[in-house]
Amino acid sequence: ARSRTVGELLAPTSPFDKKCGRENWTVAFAPDGSYLAWSQGHRIVKLVPWAQCLNTFLLHGTKNGANAVSARLPRQSGESGQKNKPCEHIIDCGDIVWSLAFGSSVPEKQSRCVNIEWHRFKFGQDQLLLATGLNNGRIKIWDVYTGKLLLNLMDHTEVVRDLTFAPDGSLILVSASRDKTLRVWDLKDDGNMMKVLRGHPNWVYGCAFSPDSSILCSVGASKAVFLWDMDKYSMLRKLEGHHNDVVACEFSPDGALLATASYDTRVYVWDPHIGVILREFGHLFPPPTPIFAGGANDRWVRSVCFSHDGLHVASLADDKMVRFWRIDEEYPVQVAPLNNGLCCTFSTDGSVLAAGQDGSVYFWATPSQVSSLQHLCRMAIRRVMPTSQVKNLPIPCKVVEFLCYQI
Repeated sequence: ARSRTVGELLAPTSPFDKKCGRENWTVAFAPDGSYLAWSQGHRIVKLVPWAQCLNTFLLHGTKNGANAVSARLPRQSGESGQKNKPCEHIIDCGDIVWSLAFGSSVPEKQSRCVNIEWHRFKFGQDQLLLATGLNNGRIKIWDVYTGKLLLNLMDHTEVVRDLTFAPDGSLILVSASRDKTLRVWDLKDDGNMMKVLRGHPNWVYGCAFSPDSSILCSVGASKAVFLWDMDKYSMLRKLEGHHNDVVACEFSPDGALLATASYDTRVYVWDPHIGVILREFGHLFPPPTPIFAGGANDRWVRSVCFSHDGLHVASLADDKMVRFWRIDEEYPVQVAPLNNGLCCTFSTDGSVLAAGQDGSVYFWATPSQVSSLQHLCRMAIRRVMPTSQVKNLPIPCKVVEFLCYQI
């Protein structure tokens, strides 16, 4: 089935746009759904209020979305704008932008740094930050409501390929870099770098927190998929199964599953707690054998993400297709065409998939399908306990099997 198009935001065209540097490597939604951000290429990040984007798509259809949005969105003029009123911003980051992440603050979550009596920034309940990872190894932290630069983090020595905030509101930021390291930053401690996670033998392409912020997954070159304990900052385990570089990862909303995308033309869905592959989504048939897995570069998978309902996974590959998969089915339930796509992510409510291509963003509706009773039970129980506890419940074995994700 063909996926339904929702809209598009097109990057402005100019003579230099055909040159290298216009790639859209990253697109992100704010945790509260208020903003959408994406890299337009050539150092530029655009921030737009998401609700107004949707209204514009409904009013003007799917074409020329960027022009309509630009005409209708208010631009904040510094002193006159209200702090929390969503306004459009265009941010010049000073170098090519490879990664973006939104972070929101919860006041009860204190900095992990002890004996600190003074902080430059005091983040409140209404704080919303945008982190940008750059080609020169720097990470810049911006105030989303004002568009102002707050912090400049400079410890990486190579491209910052991915960024992720802990979902618990602690403003703990993790960065993944081509310098083979992950770095943990505490933005409530004015961006102090807390820890360097080493173990990757080569470039680190991506990282993602589990929903409870206790586990971090990192993926990279040389088939690497690592899980880290974020309380002890130690490696939990390595997941083995991919045959080429692994470039993207994301946990399911209940934390029970992990999806990884690789240049070996496959997406794997894992049980990260025991390191078992539960489902394989192939993008080339027949799938390449391990010795040839790096050669099918017209089927490399670039990005993967989980929907809000935990039932669907979206993948984006070099064969000019976006695919929507159900975690319990072998073949895509919907597809959509997209040339040169590099990144994708679901909106905060899971209703829309956004995918980046050449500085622009395209949107499709998530498949509307009814979840099974089994899936709803699995999701519900894992909101109160992890997989390891589910398996130890004093209930009949058949019920435990019903509540576990099986191959």
